[in-house]
Amino acid sequence: MQKTTETGEGPPRSEICEKPFIKKVDLNVHYRSHTKEMAYSCEVCGKTFTSKSNFVTHEKIHRNERNYVCQICKKSFIRKHHLDAHHLIHTQEKPHVCVICNKAFSQKKHLTNHSRVHTKEKPYSCYVCGKEFSQKYTLTNHYRIHTQEKPYSCDVCGKDFSRKSFLIVHYRVHTKQRPYACEVCGKAYSQKSHLNLHYIMHTKEKPHSCEVCGKEFSQKSNLNRHYLTHTKEKPHSCEVCGKAYSRKSHLNRHYLTHTKDKC
Repeated sequence: MQKTTETGEGPPRSEICEKPFIKKVDLNVHYRSHTKEMAYSCEVCGKTFTSKSNFVTHEKIHRNERNYVCQICKKSFIRKHHLDAHHLIHTQEKPHVCVICNKAFSQKKHLTNHSRVHTKEKPYSCYVCGKEFSQKYTLTNHYRIHTQEKPYSCDVCGKDFSRKSFLIVHYRVHTKQRPYACEVCGKAYSQKSHLNLHYIMHTKEKPHSCEVCGKEFSQKSNLNRHYLTHTKEKPHSCEVCGKAYSRKSHLNRHYLTHTKDKC
């Protein structure tokens, strides 16, 4: 049980961090944030929680219990504050404004995340490799590099992905959807990054320059490949004979000397 500091003046405080609480039960839940004690465990998926309220809300996910319904579009939510945040999509209200750049956001958490662009704060760090991140979701995505977890599966071909965004892009292989079109020539792409690369063909922009010789490139991948001409590095080696190449395309061409039919 959490020890408290009670002086008779004001509410009891945590002996660890001095945070005050009005209710003793809230203090006990807070104490678990220090001890990492998980008092509640989900029988369905095994996820654990420090507070009963979060545990009860989580159980609704498995029961698909969504009691909060938007009266405009009928979309339903498990938590009321999720419904409240959703309403702002319809009202277009953005009450949270960045004091540095005046960019406005519909939710306070989005403003908090945005502020780290200015502060360079990275409060989330990987316990495996120590890499730091400004957003919690980017840390979650990063962990999957270590765990090899791929929770998102394509229901067409069964291919698995570590991120939902990767799955969404992959679906376009099946649907042939190309939502990103060039405003200059009309050519369409399945990914925005591919459209951005295409635009450089029209602008002739070469934003990536070699620090060694000053040569400029339109794409960073081309610059990285160019660097190998200075370092003499050959990272692509043949698994058959051990011969190494600076470019993967050269290695693939070399493999044909081993696999081609000899009549």
